[in-house]
Amino acid sequence: MLTSTIIAIIVYTLSIILIPLIMILIPSDYFTHPKRQRFLWQKFPPVLQWAVIIIKNLLGVLLIVTGIAMLFLPGQGILTIIAGLMFVNFPCKYKVEKWIIQQPIVFHAINKIRQKAGKTPLKIKK
Repeated sequence: MLTSTIIAIIVYTLSIILIPLIMILIPSDYFTHPKRQRFLWQKFPPVLQWAVIIIKNLLGVLLIVTGIAMLFLPGQGILTIIAGLMFVNFPCKYKVEKWIIQQPIVFHAINKIRQKAGKTPLKIKK
């Protein structure tokens, strides 16, 4: 019981810190491109590429599961799920991300976070 409480407190605290940071680090033109942009690690050796992809996907799945839990527990559930989706690889991922970001409540929440950090708002192509 005590262990699960400690884990919940840690996850909640990390979500309050990391999720806004991830939303701030998204380039403002990320969703204006018709196709997915190239990955930064494509110039790395293949073994390192695979390591980055595996770690990135594991982090994404962890964020998605945590975000789903936060829909019922205290925390930023929807933003955590969005951050998790940005990390995992799956077919049509970019289209799903664009669809979620185009939802007015999500778009305004992310841009409010970006505005408080002094970043330019996200741009979306409709």
